[in-house]
Amino acid sequence: MAVRGPAGSGPSSHELVDEAVAAAGGRQAPTLVAAGPAVEGEEEDDSRGRGLLRWDGFSAWLHCVCVVGFDLELGQAVEVIYPQHSKLTDKEKTNICYLSFPDSNSGCLGDTQFCFRFRRSSGRRVSLHCLLDQFDKDLPVYLKKDPAYFYGYVYFRQVRDKTLKRGYFQKSLVLISKLPYIHFFHTVLKQIAPEYFEKNEPYLEAACNDVDRWPAPVPGKTLHLPIMGVVMKVRIPTCHDKPGPTQITQLTQQANTHISVILPTVHEVDLFRCFCPVFLHSQMLWELVLLGEPLVVMAPSPSESSETVLALVNCISPLKYFSDFRPYFTIHDSEFKEYTTRTQAPPSVILGVTNPFFAKTLQHWPHIIRIGDLKPADEPKQVKVKKLKNLKTLDSKPGVYTSYKPYLNRDEEIIKQLQKGVQQKRPSEAQSVILRRYFLELTQSFIIPLERYVASLMPLQKTISPWKSPPQLRQFLPEEFMKTLEKTGPQLTSRIKGDWIGLYRHFLKSPNFDGWFKTRRKEMTQKLEALHLEALCEEDLLLWIQKHTEVETVDLVLKLKNKLLQAGREHLPVKPDTMEKLRTHIDAIILALPEDLQSILLKTGMT
Repeated sequence: MAVRGPAGSGPSSHELVDEAVAAAGGRQAPTLVAAGPAVEGEEEDDSRGRGLLRWDGFSAWLHCVCVVGFDLELGQAVEVIYPQHSKLTDKEKTNICYLSFPDSNSGCLGDTQFCFRFRRSSGRRVSLHCLLDQFDKDLPVYLKKDPAYFYGYVYFRQVRDKTLKRGYFQKSLVLISKLPYIHFFHTVLKQIAPEYFEKNEPYLEAACNDVDRWPAPVPGKTLHLPIMGVVMKVRIPTCHDKPGPTQITQLTQQANTHISVILPTVHEVDLFRCFCPVFLHSQMLWELVLLGEPLVVMAPSPSESSETVLALVNCISPLKYFSDFRPYFTIHDSEFKEYTTRTQAPPSVILGVTNPFFAKTLQHWPHIIRIGDLKPADEPKQVKVKKLKNLKTLDSKPGVYTSYKPYLNRDEEIIKQLQKGVQQKRPSEAQSVILRRYFLELTQSFIIPLERYVASLMPLQKTISPWKSPPQLRQFLPEEFMKTLEKTGPQLTSRIKGDWIGLYRHFLKSPNFDGWFKTRRKEMTQKLEALHLEALCEEDLLLWIQKHTEVETVDLVLKLKNKLLQAGREHLPVKPDTMEKLRTHIDAIILALPEDLQSILLKTGMT
């Protein structure tokens, strides 16, 4: 008689993935009709356990697609939401309306692409689509979705049209998603938006049907994603990838006549294009982002503001930026008052803005980057950046305005390398590779001593006893950590000199350290739980129950079932055969008990 684990332990992530991919590839195209009534303000979450439903494939990538137009009387308005059953609260719709249009002071004629990020309404139930949660655990920490935020990917068109009262056609096609795949979604929009503006809703319906048939966004898999006659080939990174250049080079070697677009990255922006106006100060900006300092980017358009903010957040990779960031922020944003109040110190956030009004509203902020038009870096004069000064009032010239004194000495070598590239007209992509590698080495030099110290807080494996609770991690002691830097500090891997100790002290008080350490502590606690589970499975439990009472045996069965449930729910890093061993142990122990107890224990935890 086989005893299964509790229902919550569920199938493995591989089983879920295979089932999802198979189902997504084999369904017929759904039509754009509501998938049944849903409670206002909530996402439909009853799809668990019923296989892959209509729009589940779509939901793995997008929350919805919006069309935002300009109405002479109403201003911006959401004209269309696809699929029609998608739920957005009024507050979310308002934010999407304002964030989907360039600010009135930005003269964006033609087509413009940019990205925004906004807070989801409180009270909204989190979707129970377990598929995304399964994939999330295999993503690098900086690509994990934040359930509190949505991303909006915008394709805005503004062209002269004498037939309209306003004299202009103004409309945005917006993809709303939980996934921070900036480059990927911008590429999708480039494929579908121009056609949509010509052919309207039937075209959009067909595009949504294509997305619904995509395989699930599984990290590490090479995905072929057809969209309106074009096939995109992508690979989503995994947490097991080696840091450095994306592994798309492996993909490009396999020529395929059906592939129209090969994406070298799903999330990265053109780093050098964004840092070009201020690359003399790139190391100082890295420090400001690392420390979670309040930072505002003032740019002439949403494209430049959003790209620069995303490049800043990206520069501390593979560390995750744990504070809030808004690639494009307007005076109509629901958090405007919260972020511009003068009654308290500016919060830890990076804001991208275009409205000149912010020059006055945010002039008390400690760090301001003002950039001009981002153009390809083909002339040396474009890299001449205004020197830092302690300015009380902001002037209008591009530059970095701050009184911050960097902890580290400036690395002149990287500056010479990039300046030489500008003079030789080296392609921006090549410059970005150099800059990204430099930031990666800088971040790794900084984080390795922290990783080494945190690893030392882990109890020795020999202290793990199957009959006692797993041992606790030792406490993080800042002064103890500082002492380790004398012998095993960043000087082992970085040529850069300066006050590293001061930088660490500041970092330990920042939201980025808090977020990083909580993540590491959770991972290590789960590792201890997994080791404890494995130790338990190696014991002869049938011998143990011979020496203990029935009550103690029943208690053991319930504890083992609970362990099984926890391992499945929290995705504990246990060996594949450990779960099966545990089920076998539970089965054997139950069979050794009287029949009446067997019946009760078989039901317990099975519903």
